[in-house]
Formats: sequence, C-alpha cells, structure tokens
Amino acid sequence: PPARAPTPVRTPADTGRQEADGPPAELEPVRWTPRRGPVVSTGSAARFAERARMRRRITRDRLLAWTGASGVVTLAARRCWLLLASPVLAVDAAEIEVRIEGDQAVVDAASVHAVLDAAAGVPLPRLDTVGLRRQVLDVPGVRAASVSRAWPHGLLVTVVARDPVAAVPAEAGFALLDADGVQVGRSDAPPQGLPVVGVPLGETRALTAVLLVLQQLPPELAADVVSASAPNQDAVALDLADGARVEWGSADQSALKAAVLTTLRAAPTSAGVRVFDVSAPTLPITRS
Repeated sequence: PPARAPTPVRTPADTGRQEADGPPAELEPVRWTPRRGPVVSTGSAARFAERARMRRRITRDRLLAWTGASGVVTLAARRCWLLLASPVLAVDAAEIEVRIEGDQAVVDAASVHAVLDAAAGVPLPRLDTVGLRRQVLDVPGVRAASVSRAWPHGLLVTVVARDPVAAVPAEAGFALLDADGVQVGRSDAPPQGLPVVGVPLGETRALTAVLLVLQQLPPELAADVVSASAPNQDAVALDLADGARVEWGSADQSALKAAVLTTLRAAPTSAGVRVFDVSAPTLPITRS
C-alpha cells in the first residue's frame, strides 16, 4: 500500500487562526537532521598545520646546528693536538742549521748548538723563538742572531759574530775588541790586519772614541791604519802603514775627515808630508 503522509498536528492556536483566517494551509513535513560538531575553517587548519611544520623545522635545524658545532669543536681539538702536542711537527736535532756570519773563530759553534739542542722534540708551533734567540745572544762572541722555523722539523739560526776591529794591550798579550768595545778574544801577539790601540781598557771614553773612528773609516783607509792612540776623546791619532801620522781629533765629522785625508794624500804637493791634521776638516794642515 502507498505510504501515508504524516498527519499534521494542530494546536489550539492553529485552530483559532483557522477560524479567523479560513481553512489552514497544509504544513510541510518536518525532516530530521543529524547533529554535527563545530566545523573548523580551512584557514585555521592551514595555520595549525604550518605551525606544526615550523616546530618540526626548528627542531631539525637546532639538531643540525648542534651536530655541526660539535663536529667543528672535535675537529679543532684534533688539529690543536696535532699542532701543539703531537710529534708530527717536532723539532729534529739533525735538521737544525746554524749559519755564522763574520769571523767564525770568534763564536763557539758548539756553544750555539748546545743552546739549540734544548729545542729538540718541541713542536714547532709551540717553540719560543724569541726566548731561544735571547739564549743564543748570550753566547760569547755573538753580536746578533735570528731564529726561524724551517717546516716541518727544522730550525734556521743565523748568527752575526762580533768581528774584532782593534787589539788593546792587556796583562797577558792583547785583548781583541769589536766596534762596541766588547772583548771577543785574546791573543799573545796583535793579529795581522788589526790596528793596535794604545789606550788602556779602563779609559772608556777615549777607547770608545778610537773604536768609533776606526769603525767609520772607509775600507781602503782602514787597511792602512797600523795603530791608534788617544790621550782623551777629542784627540784621536792614527798611524799609517807608510809612516805618516793623522791627527784626527774627535769622532765627529769622520766621513768628511776621511774624504779630506784621502784627497791630501793623493795630491802631488803632499809628497814627503809626515803629519796630516784633519781635526778641523775645513782647514786641514800638513807638516813634513
């Protein structure tokens, strides 16, 4: 049989309205709709998903950063150990080279090597080259020194010897002095090629003036000087190999005095001159 339509339910209000307005209109059937939960908008869901992805990305980035930092620290620690503590870059005594410039007889090479042997086995990056240089300078006869690393296991040490420039009479022979007045050796007889300075070692000012004059002489003139003397610092005198005597005066204007003396000695009119007085170089005097 055909399905029956639901009979509308009439209330007293509907009945009164029917009597006033006429016959009631037919009511539509009431349909049942199931209840649903609150619906989140698609925009909010997208924001929630984006926040979740961001949290995951931040966590991942932090993990990668910590991993990378720990790797860098580990690598740096290994390199520091390799450079500063391991024997990979340690100094090998067989690869220490010493070069001596100047009179090698003045410097005891064995004493220099004895100082440098203490550096054997020390890694080159940790080696105190400044302190090592100070120790080399303390070796007798050393005037200057330089210490440099020769990677991966060596050292290059350059030593400048204190060359003697004069021989000064002493109790047991002659004391050999360099240009700074430092004694670099002794000799029973004055070495050939060194002028003998007739100034006692205790006369510091006069001796310093003589040594300063000898140091400033041109090589060709210095080779002709056989002796020097000075009663005081302003009266230096030089004796030449040809028997002539030079009254030099003080150590001032030594370059000009040397040029004037060279010119006077080369002049034909200076033949037979035994004394050249260049203490006042602008007014030189010659005496036979």
